[in-house]
Amino acid sequence: MKIDNVQLANELRAFFRASLVDRVKERPVESPSQRRRRRIVVSISFVLGATALGAALNVEPGQSLFYIATLGVAVIWAVGAFASGPLSRGRSRTRQGKRNGLAMLQGFILGGSLLAVFLLGAMVVGQVSALRGPVDDLFEHVLFGNIAIVAAITAINGVCEELFFRGAVYAAMPRRWEIVGSALIYTLSTALTGVPLLSFAALCLGLLTGAQRRVTGGVLGPIVSHLTWSLGMLFLLPHALSIGDVLW
Repeated sequence: MKIDNVQLANELRAFFRASLVDRVKERPVESPSQRRRRRIVVSISFVLGATALGAALNVEPGQSLFYIATLGVAVIWAVGAFASGPLSRGRSRTRQGKRNGLAMLQGFILGGSLLAVFLLGAMVVGQVSALRGPVDDLFEHVLFGNIAIVAAITAINGVCEELFFRGAVYAAMPRRWEIVGSALIYTLSTALTGVPLLSFAALCLGLLTGAQRRVTGGVLGPIVSHLTWSLGMLFLLPHALSIGDVLW
């Protein structure tokens, strides 16, 4: 069946409304004591996790300590997430309005879309030495390490980050700040790494997954988006930077 431009535009509009705009269910109301507990646990976990992340990414490339340190960061995020209170998997709304989806396909499409934007941007931004240098330093861990282990750790950290930032942190925020606030705190957690583009990526990813969290009421969709984006960047960003070097 042939789809014209109008039909395509309607399909895209319906998809983005279902995945990023229309809530499947309202956010549960928590008691003051539950909210207080979340905020205390989130605050402690954030300080520990951000400090550990900065230390982990400053480990010399090729050292096994890097793997241990990054897994330690994931443990901090996961423990903080589950200790803060209940977490929900969430449900998604289909384009037809049904509320029985798991948001996995939506997460894959949204994460892939963000990945495509970042890869295209990397071809240009990668030519700015002040921004390119810290990224190259970060990717030395991949060049000197085992790519399979690095990919596994990237996936584990992605899951744990979403459990914490779109689970615990999001739930601890006032309703009007739930998306922006959780994204800003996620961005702040990367400040000690000294990689400006990593902080910018955290902000963009945090806003996207925060919107998903708002719509689905859970962390499954954000996890899929995060994994799609982060693993795609791990394997494809070096190639995008090389293409940019040739083009420019």
